[in-house]
Amino acid sequence: MRGPGAPLSDIHQYDHDGTENVTPSVEAVRMDAMTSPVPGGRTTDAVAAPRRAESTKRAGARPFIGVSARPRKPGEVSGWPDTHSSVMQHTYLDGVWRAGGMEAIIAPRLLADDEADELVSRLDGLILVGGGDVDPALYGAEPHERVYGVDAASDGLEIALAKAAVRAGLPLLAICRGMQVLNVALGGTLDQHLTGRPGLIDHGQPGAGKALHEVAVESGSLLAKTQGGATSIANCWSYHHQAVDRLGQGLIVSARSSDGVIEAVEFADAGDRGWMVAIQWHPERTAATDPAHQSLFDELIRQSSR
Repeated sequence: MRGPGAPLSDIHQYDHDGTENVTPSVEAVRMDAMTSPVPGGRTTDAVAAPRRAESTKRAGARPFIGVSARPRKPGEVSGWPDTHSSVMQHTYLDGVWRAGGMEAIIAPRLLADDEADELVSRLDGLILVGGGDVDPALYGAEPHERVYGVDAASDGLEIALAKAAVRAGLPLLAICRGMQVLNVALGGTLDQHLTGRPGLIDHGQPGAGKALHEVAVESGSLLAKTQGGATSIANCWSYHHQAVDRLGQGLIVSARSSDGVIEAVEFADAGDRGWMVAIQWHPERTAATDPAHQSLFDELIRQSSR
């Protein structure tokens, strides 16, 4: 196990998120079948009043932060030709550790509502990370021809976790796909393909390269508070071809890029729900050297320590 403050080293492999990626390690991988749905799920109100369980943290202990992992099929990981696996980029984990948290990596699987509630009750905070596209069927749309990387287990896990986190008032940081998952979980929709559209700035492209751009932040928002009240964030590392379209229930826009694309959302009544910030860019990619982006992880851990 790492000692306090010890860095995690990045090791590289293709991932849906972009061009610099990871292979599994003892700390960042869990073998998993990921193929058997769990029956008996039931529908509950994702925007019910918070009912977060009492914290079981020891005094001075690092908050326990759940991080949703990415799936790999047999043969996609060297040395594991005949089994599914789950992997996670260390840049997310490093952001958590630098901020004073400890990660719990969660393998993709379908969860019933009560199982998601139980899992969330054991966490102090949650990060939903980047990845492939959310299945358009989940927001009532036909798939665009450029939709890629749809994975039923990832969608099932992350939508269930998003709803459970909202029900519990669990501190939540949703990044790129994570913001899209949250929006869909709350009844919103997605714009399925932005790349190359006239009038839009470069937002990068999954698997093809990043773009760096600025976002304008709504004054007084939770996002602005992570920036000491600043109303712009520079050098946002971006590689996405989709974006939030119709907002999910209870959400408001807290940041946009110069072309009007939604770059962040949060709850309109954030004070009554617990801390939640969802962003379209990837702060984990620059957080090691840019305090503006590390501050998102710092605030998640601060909120998760309460």
